[in-house]
Amino acid sequence: QVQLAESGGGLVQAGGSLRLSCAASGSIGSINVMAWYRQVPGKQREAVAVITSSGGTNYAESVKGRFTISRDNAKNTIYLQMNSLKPEDTAAYYCFMLGLHVYWGQGTQVTVSS
Repeated sequence: QVQLAESGGGLVQAGGSLRLSCAASGSIGSINVMAWYRQVPGKQREAVAVITSSGGTNYAESVKGRFTISRDNAKNTIYLQMNSLKPEDTAAYYCFMLGLHVYWGQGTQVTVSS
């Protein structure tokens, strides 16, 4: 059974940094796309950053220049380096992996205080 384990969330002051990690365990097979999403209560989950198997990346406009997504294919792990955090970045962050199936992590809370 495949599981995605996230870590790195927490409370940080505005302007600070956090690094999220998401490691896949189990027989996940070949992964084409990895991504980070976030969700605020009462709102739809939104894509924050995406990285393909070839290393191509795409970011939401609201995080461009501040967040960086990276992946370690050998470890089936993705990272999200978040710098210059703002209160509006406060959300539950979820990792996502797409291979033969879709996989989601359980979410990790990021809270940015003003």
